Amino acid sequence: MKRHGHGRAVAGSLLLVVVLSLWVAALVPKGGHAAVSATKHNLSVSGPGTLKATAEAQICLFCHVPHNASPSGQLWNRNLSTATYTPYTSSTRKSVAGQPNGASLLCLSCHDGTIALGQMVNPATGVGMAGGATTIPAGSTNLGINLSDDHPVSFVFDAALRAARGELADPATLVSPSKVRLDVGNRLQCTACHDPHDSSNPKFLVVANTASALCQTCHTKNYWTGSDHRNSTKGWNNVAPDPWPHTTEATVAANACENCHQPHTAGGGRRLLNYAAEENNCFACHNGNVAAKNIQAEFSKISRHGVTNYTGTHDPTEPASTATAHVECADCHNPHAAYASSPSAGSVPGGSAPPALAGSQVGVRGVNISGNAVNPASAEYEICFRCHADGAANIPAPRTPRVITQNNKRLEFQTTNPSFHPIAGAGRSTAVPSLIAPWTTSSRVRCTDCHNNDAGPYSSGTPSAPTGTGPNGPHGSTIALLLERRYSTGFVANTAANHALCYKCHSQTSIASNASFPFHRYHLQEVNNPVPCGACHDPHGIGSTQPGTQRALINFDTSKVSAADSGGIRWVSTTRTSGACYLVCHMPNGDDILHNGTNKNY
Repeated sequence: MKRHGHGRAVAGSLLLVVVLSLWVAALVPKGGHAAVSATKHNLSVSGPGTLKATAEAQICLFCHVPHNASPSGQLWNRNLSTATYTPYTSSTRKSVAGQPNGASLLCLSCHDGTIALGQMVNPATGVGMAGGATTIPAGSTNLGINLSDDHPVSFVFDAALRAARGELADPATLVSPSKVRLDVGNRLQCTACHDPHDSSNPKFLVVANTASALCQTCHTKNYWTGSDHRNSTKGWNNVAPDPWPHTTEATVAANACENCHQPHTAGGGRRLLNYAAEENNCFACHNGNVAAKNIQAEFSKISRHGVTNYTGTHDPTEPASTATAHVECADCHNPHAAYASSPSAGSVPGGSAPPALAGSQVGVRGVNISGNAVNPASAEYEICFRCHADGAANIPAPRTPRVITQNNKRLEFQTTNPSFHPIAGAGRSTAVPSLIAPWTTSSRVRCTDCHNNDAGPYSSGTPSAPTGTGPNGPHGSTIALLLERRYSTGFVANTAANHALCYKCHSQTSIASNASFPFHRYHLQEVNNPVPCGACHDPHGIGSTQPGTQRALINFDTSKVSAADSGGIRWVSTTRTSGACYLVCHMPNGDDILHNGTNKNY
């Protein structure tokens, strides 16, 4: 009997050993006890970090206990926080923003900083920590109870969410052998990204996040594969500030998503941006310290798209035609689709099709010439129309007062108008002798052929042979109205410098020879006070909703002319190159010159 009883005791002891072995194996699936002991999660006296016990030698005890554990599961040996958390949310989030649960709540029993590290379920008295430490000190690992700047957790990641949100991986793939796995009920928890027992990868990540491999396990952004932010091998030139202070990666491609985002304690809570001010996420690299061109400096010029004037106004879900005046980099550029080059960037089109979008404009929303939202835009003007067309109520009135007033650029460029610059369609005239090759009457132009950096690549030279060296695009200019070249509106000499913008495409020699109109030379060179192009011509077009049949972009500047009779200020066209003016021209010397039915009545 004694032997029999002894045998049962031995068997019970063996059973306990087996149970404990299985328990440890279940809790430490990758590297066992030895793996945990070398990590910062070893809070015992033997721990390698500064946070460790004064005497307690057991390693697993700080999270797990085999008996009398918390009912929360995982043989948990810590009390759970009773705090109410502020979850991550944004206008684009489709999952339910509830309170943390499951494995995430277990992680937060240390990482929200509300419960002492040495406080446990068993022993209830807890253990003392070295140096009088209590909770995790302030920093990136102490998430606090405000989780609005952290990646969302404890939400159901299923096919319905994927369909509603888009750009997400199939949740059915997030099971073994994938290292990124969902929790019970298809919930995404902290443990989808972090393995608390294994620090083989930085930050206990289940997959090394070089080139955002971990991020891309779940996130499948449109256009991303070929984008420059995914593929560029450019690195920091070591001129302060560091563009990637929260990573150890050294190139754009290696940082990938983390060029702009960080999963915890992000500066910009919405969409987990590194910085709350949207443009600063771009400036970190586009200040000349990583990207070759310094875009940030352009926004200091007197005329600019004022991205620094707004914070938190832009939203990805806003209407195509912006209802609230603002401009941010993301209004014109899709950072997941930004390409370094374009098949036809800056080239002159050979036919009536619009020039190809620049690589930096791929994947951006717009408004087409009919006023309909398009996603993505297929022409540059459609991007510009988001603010400068039907949202024009937010745009300042034109600086030049005209007979026919129109502030909606979409209406000015309608191809049914009497005249227009060929933005949305080829021009109506088949004879424009002043055009400089390779421009032809079938060519289409971009808004940025006129509105661009005054030091950009196309600010000097010819359209087919640009010689400028600055960054391309309408970020900023020293010339009013974000113009690329000088466009004089006063009574100045007819020189290539004074009318550089017009003479970029139109030959000064041809204009002065009267090839287009019999009295161009007279107005531009022979009168005592040469008349600027804009005194007679409206550079965009004549809005289709306005009265009059004004060809050749004739729309007089009313600060320079007034009515000659009761018929108002008008131009009556008789042939392609001739007609009659009815107006009084106010010269800067105080003389008023009457045009009353003749081309030339001085």
